Formats: sequence, structure tokens, C-alpha cells
Amino acid sequence: MTSTEQTLSTTAGGGSDRRRWFALAIVMTAAFMDLVDVTIVNIAIPSIQREEGASFSQIQWITAGYALAFAAGLITGGRLGDIHGRKRVFLVGIGGFTVASALCGLAVNPEMLVAARFLQGGMAALMVPQVLSIVHATFPAHERGKVFGLFGAVVGLGAVSGPLLGALLTEWNLFGWGWRSIFLINLPVGVAGLILGGRFITESRAPRALKLDLVGVALVTLGLLMLLYPLIRGRELGWPVWGYVSMAGALVVLAALVAYERRKSARDGSPLVELSLFRVKSFAAGIAVQTVFGVGLGVFFLVWTLYMQVGLGWSPLKAGLTGVPFSIAVSVAAGMSVQKLVPRFGRKVLQAGALVMAAGVLLYIGESAHYGLAVTPWQMALPLVVMGVGMGLIVAPLTDAILSEVPREHAGSASGLINTVQQMGNALGLGLVSVVFFGTISEHLRPEQVGPAFADAFRNALGWVAVVMGAIFLLMFALPKRPAQHPEGEQPVERKEPALV
Repeated sequence: MTSTEQTLSTTAGGGSDRRRWFALAIVMTAAFMDLVDVTIVNIAIPSIQREEGASFSQIQWITAGYALAFAAGLITGGRLGDIHGRKRVFLVGIGGFTVASALCGLAVNPEMLVAARFLQGGMAALMVPQVLSIVHATFPAHERGKVFGLFGAVVGLGAVSGPLLGALLTEWNLFGWGWRSIFLINLPVGVAGLILGGRFITESRAPRALKLDLVGVALVTLGLLMLLYPLIRGRELGWPVWGYVSMAGALVVLAALVAYERRKSARDGSPLVELSLFRVKSFAAGIAVQTVFGVGLGVFFLVWTLYMQVGLGWSPLKAGLTGVPFSIAVSVAAGMSVQKLVPRFGRKVLQAGALVMAAGVLLYIGESAHYGLAVTPWQMALPLVVMGVGMGLIVAPLTDAILSEVPREHAGSASGLINTVQQMGNALGLGLVSVVFFGTISEHLRPEQVGPAFADAFRNALGWVAVVMGAIFLLMFALPKRPAQHPEGEQPVERKEPALV
């Protein structure tokens, strides 16, 4: 038995070892920090634009850059942990995430902030995949159910607290930092996680880790950049011909990726993307659902905060409080869908979620048009609750539905790919904001024109989100009618928490 195996055996069997609970608190804090960082930035975007003079494309890159770097590095981050040790890679990730947060908070211009956000996303891709792997290696099977329940509670707390925390930090203007405090608050948390993680987390590795596929990562990143860059910059540059050539070229890069992954799979069995998974109809359809769903969320959350703070002129705190009913509705509906509804009604619950969310979006369009710029937070509450219920019915059971017919030997690869395409879809949605939102706003607006223009653009963007929900409803017909049944005592496959916002 190797030293690593002895360590794992001792840890799993040592039920009285309290060190593992300290380790759990540390990795869950890191997961919480990542989730909050995604949600906290959205609410501060208008302040960043106003105070730093950031262009519309730059504020898109501030959010999309993080999602893109996170997506591109997620699978590789997991493999690095398997090869070099989950503890070691986790500590590198949380340390790098802390440094990147400091660079974001100290950014002297929008360009530096965008670059720091790319770095932050890349470090999150090293840190986050280790969380559930460390839990799996640290806790025996009979305790994991309780641990995963705690993990779900942390995810829900992050979804609710992120926008509020971002609003409060921006509004309070601590030490005169303004929006910078949303990044600088990560520093004490990250330093504490780094020190305590080094002391309490037990090292573990995979006995048969897959090799890295850096060429695959490069091709994925190149293809996404060739698609996103012209989408985000196209409006400002007048949609030049090279932009269309670049987007068409992204398809060529994607084709090259597929060809390379086939050769990589045949050569050493460790491709970045396991192409054989797409022969499973439910998985292929589920990946499409996850991607398109990410697109819809990427569009909605950015245009929503711009609508409230720029279009309606609300403060960050007022906008953050307006989102509380939505977050609560998502959390409540997610718990009900997994525990009570999906076991009884199966796929119909997810399809109902898509239709309910679409209904909430259409209701929001109607409320915005009816009340105009005089709309109040309480008048937004009903459509937001309806949307939140619909989203909650989808996000919690979707991963199990996608994985239900995947061969068990490919479950790890499939789970990693699900999380990757979710982030890719989010980045693509943020890129499409240039088309569906900014594309309808004139470049030269008088102050009295800003509110009506942003409100009209918001309703136009929501119309596209409703179309996305309709497409998701249709794609879900290819998902299994009933959820997978896990044998007694067997834990579902590890997976990263859903990015709710």
C-alpha cells in the first residue's frame, strides 16, 4: 500500500478525526467565495462603469472573462489535482485567487481589471474542482450524504447573499474603496484559507489520473475567443468584416478540436472531451440544455442590473434587495424539485421549470412596459418569484438527468464537461449582450433618453431569454423520463455546484 493510500485509508476510517471537519469548513469557504464572487460583481458593474469610465465592451469582459477562463481551465484543474495532489493544487488555486482579487481591487484602469478577472477565473478553475474531490477523499461513504447536504446549503446561501453583499459593500464605500471592496474582501478570507488549508487538509491523489490535454484546452480557448471577441467588440467597431471571418473561423477551430480529441482518445485515452459521450442521446441533449441555459442566464443577469441601476437610476442596495425574492424562490423550488417532485414526475418537472421561467420573463416584460420608469421593487416581485421558481425546478435536478444514462466509467468526464459547458454558455450569453441589449441602444444619448432606452433594451433582451426557455423546453424531450436510481449506499457522481447566478 502506498503512503497516499495509507493516508486515505486512515482518514476515511478515522471517524473521530476532527481535522476533517476543519478541512470541510475550509474548502466550503473557498466554494462560497467563488460563488459569491460571480454574483457580487454583477451588482457593482454600473459603479465600475461610472467611476472608471469603462466601455460597454469592457464591462462585458469583466464578467465574461472570468467565465471564459473558468470554463477553459475547469477540467484541467481537476486533472492537475488528481496528478499532483488535491491539497497542493487547491492551495495554489486559493492563493492565486487571492492575488488576483487584490489585482482586481487595485486595478488602475478597466484594462487591468479585465486582465485580473481572467486570472481570477483561471485560479478558480484550479481551486473549485478540488472541493468535492477533497470531501470525497476525506469523508467515509456513510458521512458524505450529510456533507453534501451542507454543501447544498452553502450554495444556496451564496446565491442569496452574493448580490446583497455586493450591494452593501458598494453602498457603504468602506475606506473610500467603493466597488473595489467587493474584491478586496477576498484577501483576509483567502489568506486564512491558505494558512488553515495547509494545516488541516489531507493530501490525496487519484490512483489512475488522466493525462493533461493542453492542446485541447488551447483549441477550446482559441475557439471561444474567436467567437466572443467580435461579438463583444463588434458594435463599437461597426461590425467589421474581420469579425464575421473570426466567428466563422471559430467553427473551423471547433472542427479541429473534434479531430484532435479523437486522435488523443485513441492514443492515450485521456482527451479533454470524451466524444463517445455524445452518442448517448440524453447526454448530448442535456449538454445542449446546459449550454443554452447558461446563455440565457448570462444575458439576463447582466442586463437586469444595468436596467435597474442605469435605466431606473436605483442604488446598488435597492437593486440588490430587489433580487432577494428571486434568490429565495430559486432555493426553495430547487429543494422541492429534488426531494419531492422529480422522484414522482420525472422529466416533466424540468420542462415545467422552463415554461414557468418563460412565463415569469414574459410577465416581467409586461410589468416593465406597464409601469415604465416608475416601476417599484414590489411590482417586480411577482415576475421574479415566478422566474425563480422556474429556475429552481431546473438547476437542481438537471445534472442527474444528464448523467442518468452515461456509463459509470465515464461519469467523471461527463460531470466535468457539464460544468464546463455551463460556464461556456454563460460567457457566450454575456457576449450576446452586445447584440440583444446594447445593440438596441443609441451610442449618443441625452440624459433624459437613458432611462427609456435602457428599459426598451431590457425588454428586448428578455424577449430573447423567453425564446431561450422555449428552446430548452423542446430540448428536454430528449432527457430520460425518470431520474436515475442510485443503489442503496452508493453516492451520486461528484460534481461542482450549479452556478445559480
